[in-house]
Amino acid sequence: MNRFPLWKYLLIGFTLVAAFLYTLPNFYGEVPAVQVSPLRTTDQADSALLKQAEAAVQAAGVKSDSAFIDGNSVKLRFASTDEQLKAKDALQARLGDRNTVALNLLSASPQWLTSIRALPMYLGLDLRGGVHFLLQVDMKAALDKAAIRYQGDFRTELRSEKIRYGRIAREGNRVEVKFSTRDQRDAALDKLARAFPDLNLAGTDGADEFTITATLKPEAEKRIQEFAVKQNIQTLSNRVNELGVAEPVIQQQGADRVVVQLPGVQDTAKAKDILGRTATLEIRLVDEEGDVNAAAAGQIPFGDELYQSRDGYPVLVKKDVVLTGDSITDAAPGFDSQTNRPAVHVSLDGKGARIFKDVTRENVGRRMAILLIEHGSTEIITAPTIQEEIGGGRVQITGMESPQEASDVALLLRAGALAAPMTIVEERTVGPSMGKENIEKGFNSNIWGFVAVVGFMIFYYRVFGLFSSLALAINGFFLIALLSLLQATLTLPGMAAIALTLGMAIDANVLINERIREELRNGATAQAAIHAGYDRAWGTILDSNLTTLIAGIALFWLGSGPVRGFAVVLCLGILTSMFSAVTVSRAMVNLSYGRKPRLSKVSI
Repeated sequence: MNRFPLWKYLLIGFTLVAAFLYTLPNFYGEVPAVQVSPLRTTDQADSALLKQAEAAVQAAGVKSDSAFIDGNSVKLRFASTDEQLKAKDALQARLGDRNTVALNLLSASPQWLTSIRALPMYLGLDLRGGVHFLLQVDMKAALDKAAIRYQGDFRTELRSEKIRYGRIAREGNRVEVKFSTRDQRDAALDKLARAFPDLNLAGTDGADEFTITATLKPEAEKRIQEFAVKQNIQTLSNRVNELGVAEPVIQQQGADRVVVQLPGVQDTAKAKDILGRTATLEIRLVDEEGDVNAAAAGQIPFGDELYQSRDGYPVLVKKDVVLTGDSITDAAPGFDSQTNRPAVHVSLDGKGARIFKDVTRENVGRRMAILLIEHGSTEIITAPTIQEEIGGGRVQITGMESPQEASDVALLLRAGALAAPMTIVEERTVGPSMGKENIEKGFNSNIWGFVAVVGFMIFYYRVFGLFSSLALAINGFFLIALLSLLQATLTLPGMAAIALTLGMAIDANVLINERIREELRNGATAQAAIHAGYDRAWGTILDSNLTTLIAGIALFWLGSGPVRGFAVVLCLGILTSMFSAVTVSRAMVNLSYGRKPRLSKVSI
């Protein structure tokens, strides 16, 4: 009556061994490490890079515990943070021109566990330490950037239709096109209305010129702003991937803000530098005819802007943008073949290459300025003279002060241009010591809660209370093993969910034990009472857990951030508790009492 077939015992034994193995890595902790990743997306981390990294570390007199290739990066483990920092400096000096070198933390679990994919859970920012950023997207700049794009598109459309126009100017997110005759204006109005349905086009007549004024429709503005946030999130994700952060959190908050959380990042200055810099590239023509001295005194010609070059000289550039960072497909640091100075080699997409070829062909002998825009300030990196037509979509940007700056600029440009500038409005750093303290508090709260439950169960239910307590401990192993196997991220709310799950899991055993007591009071034999207790309590256990599971799914579906983390742990805990409270505890009862056909009493 109370015996399991052999396959059930084997199944339970297999799950127990698997749960123990996949729980084990979480008790080894983490060790300091340095990660080396190729800057160029086309490059791969291979054995040659591994040997170079090991040689650089050995030359610096630092010994690494292990070095291996993980994905598209080389990782080296060290015994202490002092050795980690020394190794980082050595690797930066030796390999930093073509690679990103960042501090990291790696699991200290042995290789044989890693080989079977037994990995520790990811820990959230509040448990592991790291950095938290809240960034705000400049929506006005997003609309201005759209207007700049339409400004260039208008030229292309009107030239393709051979419609003569006088001047195309932009004021904020409004674009104006001037014509000398009404017929030209009307022809252009018809053409542009069909080509750009997202724009409101209005024609006005003046004394000696005719104008088309283009503004974005409200629905188009909303779509551009939403796209700006989404593209910036994607760009930030690419930049975080370059840093090699495990399980980062990058999500939208409100209409124009983005939250970035980087758990485990020790090199917070590097993270802030890469994420906080909003570098975008613009290529414009230099106004050779304008008076730079008069512009420096405040008399800037119409259609021009005045910026400083890196040498400290003022340069007048046209407001019209030839190309932006949107046309960049790849960027890599390197050196100028003629001067051997640091440079960035940029590849353009098909449209960008075609525009760049046409502009350089039409402006041979004139200067072209390459502007880098960061934090709302614009700097002219270089303003070379166009010697000849440049085709093929390959552009070299010189004027970098160091190989490190060339690497950082290439990383920013390659990771993708921001659709609009972003500013850091909030920054928080959670130290590893605070994360360790949170782990200890959460762990202790779970342990003391478990001890209290075990004490009560053994006191109140005797041997059956012991079985329930063992099943509860096994449920904890199952839950942690599942979280590790799924590589879920554990946060403080997740630890609260573990404590809640353990408290709820014992309810099933209380229902079973009380049902067995009731059957014994009604005169049933001990074996019949055990059988009836498990079978008749199952329906109640299933109903109560299903309702909680539905609530957990709703939390996951409708919630975000920590709420979803809580919901994931809660739902997994419900599934493991149903298995451990019913199947595992009954297996222990069957092994203890199931072989005794004439059982007179049970300790409950």
